[in-house]
Amino acid sequence: MTKEVNLIQKLKHHFGFDTFKGDQEAIIRNVLAGKNTFVLMPTGGGKSLCYQLPSLIMDGTAIVISPLIALMKNQVDVVNGMSEEDGVAHYLNSSLNKAAIDQVKSDIVSGKTKLLYVAPESLTKEEYVEFLKMCKISFYAIDEAHCISEWGHDFRPEYRRIRPIINEIGQAPVIALTATATDKVRTDIKKSLNIMDATEFKSSFNRPNLYYEVRQKSAKDVDKQIVKFIRQNAGKSGIIYCLSRKKVEELAAVLCANEIKAAPYHAGLDSQTRSTTQDDFLMERIDVIVATIAFGMGIDKPDVRFVIHYDIPKSLEGYYQETGRAGRDGGEGKCIAFYSYKDLQKLEKFMEGKPVAEQDIGRQLLQETAAYAESSVCRRKLLLHYFGEEYNEDNCGSCDNCLHPKTKVEGENALLIVLKAVLAIKEDFRSDYVIDFVKGVATDDIVAHKHDRLEEFGSGEDEDPKLWNPVIRQALIAGYLRKDVENYGLLKLTSAGKRFIKKPSSFMIVEDKEFNDDDDEEMLEGQGSALDPELYAMLKDLRKKVAKKSGLPPYVVFMDGSLEQMATVYPVTLEELQNIQGVGAGKARKFGKEFVELIKKHCEENEIERPEDLRVRTVAKKSMLKVKIIQSIDRQVALDDIANAQGLEFEDLLDEVEAIVYSGTKLNIDYFLDEVMDEDHVDDIFEYFRESDTDDLNVAMEELGDDYSEDEVRLVRIKFLSELAN
Repeated sequence: MTKEVNLIQKLKHHFGFDTFKGDQEAIIRNVLAGKNTFVLMPTGGGKSLCYQLPSLIMDGTAIVISPLIALMKNQVDVVNGMSEEDGVAHYLNSSLNKAAIDQVKSDIVSGKTKLLYVAPESLTKEEYVEFLKMCKISFYAIDEAHCISEWGHDFRPEYRRIRPIINEIGQAPVIALTATATDKVRTDIKKSLNIMDATEFKSSFNRPNLYYEVRQKSAKDVDKQIVKFIRQNAGKSGIIYCLSRKKVEELAAVLCANEIKAAPYHAGLDSQTRSTTQDDFLMERIDVIVATIAFGMGIDKPDVRFVIHYDIPKSLEGYYQETGRAGRDGGEGKCIAFYSYKDLQKLEKFMEGKPVAEQDIGRQLLQETAAYAESSVCRRKLLLHYFGEEYNEDNCGSCDNCLHPKTKVEGENALLIVLKAVLAIKEDFRSDYVIDFVKGVATDDIVAHKHDRLEEFGSGEDEDPKLWNPVIRQALIAGYLRKDVENYGLLKLTSAGKRFIKKPSSFMIVEDKEFNDDDDEEMLEGQGSALDPELYAMLKDLRKKVAKKSGLPPYVVFMDGSLEQMATVYPVTLEELQNIQGVGAGKARKFGKEFVELIKKHCEENEIERPEDLRVRTVAKKSMLKVKIIQSIDRQVALDDIANAQGLEFEDLLDEVEAIVYSGTKLNIDYFLDEVMDEDHVDDIFEYFRESDTDDLNVAMEELGDDYSEDEVRLVRIKFLSELAN
């Protein structure tokens, strides 16, 4: 009894807590008893305390192997901040200079340092190995232990070298800790670290306070959806994950343009910038971080209220860990992921060139992610099943599939076909093979195994082909099938599955969600446009009136495409008008006032509620080429010289310049026209466009005759549109 009080006293003394969370106390007692320990605890469950407290109690120095410098610094600061003297915790990594390294060694030798954080790369350095051989090691803690396994979502080859290095430094108990590990990964970790005898502590993966949702990702409006969501959650902290640094930068710029306090975070930024951004986020000077997966592992911010995945992650482990950064204080946490089949194809393409075994693993992990995204089953049930945990509630009430359930259909016959097929092919193949087999698709693989000759081949060809994926996924959840842990992905029958074959019964399933391809969706949106025909007609009348008053052709005031967009998104300020295609700041100031007033009046009279997500400001994405062209014209460089400098044909350069002018940017090319064209020719062509109802080049060439070259007409049209339209 005294020992127990003593442990609580130590907890109170060092960390200020009165009680342990979950399995913490049992884990710490196991470590103190000198036993190997395996800890599977979700993000936010308090893993770090499981090695921090015993290190402060035991003799010697505990070595914590961790993959992230940011995480080390954060935890060392926390431990030292709680201690009466400096040097209780240290880290050794590539960021330290020689003087700092000498100080660390001195503190360890003097017995002051109880906790030493080391990157796996540093641990293998000969000078450190030789030094640590002379020190008393209390135990080794391997954090983010899933990095050991090729089946983990963040495999690092240097983690495979940890056990040989431990053997070299000196034997001591090992505690391996991870927030995400399937059965396969768990076995892998224990084998690699040679701790098959470890006592296992597995906490529940259920985070009841998190809400999960997967949305169709359309290139056209995902930014708008995100801005709208953040506005609805104004002032709350959130993290948005993107796969590429480029998208991180672009999205952060869009958020800032929409007056959202956001900043980008990725490995390409210098360490000072990253450090400042982390501090700004923790101190709530900014609300939203847009990041690659490099962010968040070292940040212990309990009140992150939403995590958005702009791109679907490469694995469910990664997804679970990243969503786990929301609501760590037990409060609200919304987890939104955007999914499109194109993203999946892109991720598969990234794997090309990698070793075949690695590609195979990567594809299977991707399939699990796709299954999660496309399924209509409770998302909580799917996630927990993936991590080997049963969730028996019919409706979790906190995911999109449970809040908007799909109608169930009878799947008894389909399940029977699948189970018999798995048995017929000797339980030796994965789900995609089984699906081809029941559909009667004679793939090279199936023919090679002579499975096309089996009676069960094609037994499901009369069923809806879209049924097979949900049937197999839901059979796994229901316990009729299982995936082999050692040979990941091979489908095996359970005893319940064998009983079902003998005595089939009702098996209700929900069909998968259908995700459109981006292009198809955009095509459909174009056909079913939300254009307001009444407003469009009024805008055309106003354009005619303004054009007449200004003595200009109507298309110079606003192009048809611009009017169509105005009649769809209802801009009511000059600022909003500039988001319309082909409307620059100059054009908005010159012609915009009457148009936005008309739109505003129309909205008020007809009680039109303008959707908020259509008022999102975009960030102009000028390519580097366009920027160079604009800068060169501003410096009055001859257009043929610009073409040569950029390696373009002159006609291609004119295409680029026209695109710039049509998008609403004003360019002054008079300096070039003065050099290469007759003044009268310029005036004649300019006057033609002033009188014409169209800016069509073919019509212009026909009307103007053979006196003018096509290049001349195009050049003057650029001058005309730039001066009068922008």
